[in-house]
Amino acid sequence: LNANDREAAHNRAHRDQHGVLAHNLMSSPGAGKTRLLEATIDALKNEFRIAVIEGDLETENDAARIRAHGVPAVQITTGSACHLDAHMVHGALHHIDLDGIDILFIENVGNLVCPASWDLGEDAKIVVFAVTEGEDKPRKYPKMFRQARYAVLNKIDLLPYVPFDVDRALGYARDVNPDLTFFQTSALAGTGLESWLAFLRGQAGRGPAA
Repeated sequence: LNANDREAAHNRAHRDQHGVLAHNLMSSPGAGKTRLLEATIDALKNEFRIAVIEGDLETENDAARIRAHGVPAVQITTGSACHLDAHMVHGALHHIDLDGIDILFIENVGNLVCPASWDLGEDAKIVVFAVTEGEDKPRKYPKMFRQARYAVLNKIDLLPYVPFDVDRALGYARDVNPDLTFFQTSALAGTGLESWLAFLRGQAGRGPAA
């Protein structure tokens, strides 16, 4: 981890030199990170230059989905590793024209345990969890929610169909991390995206240190 932190500091300094905002999106598999990115890109790609680093154990499926929306995406296949690390991200950054982008999204490997410990040189960690996963996720995986600065509760269009108490879920998360800022979205239906997009616009407007 010490070696990783040194590499992460290098990644952060490199990005800062180019004025690139970077967010690390983390979640369990199926929470909707890629669909959230697709909706975000469609909404913002005429305002900001966006690139994505995709992390998965195998396949380029998610990178292909992102490229179909007209932005560059670099796929990292980790093999058996359950998270991205700063060295992997460093390699991916060499395939991205940092002078040509404003916002970099890093979509981490789907896992609510390992990615929480690894600094990638991002501006902030963002945890995404879905109403289909159960409201006690913050209690079961406290380190993930403790390390994140922002949280997205996704798939809220399914609330009428699943037993999920939003207030209880947010309460559990804030018991772990009182400083969490929450967004409630349905990336598929487009619900709640306005506040998420306004947040990203403000972040990009203030620069990478915001």
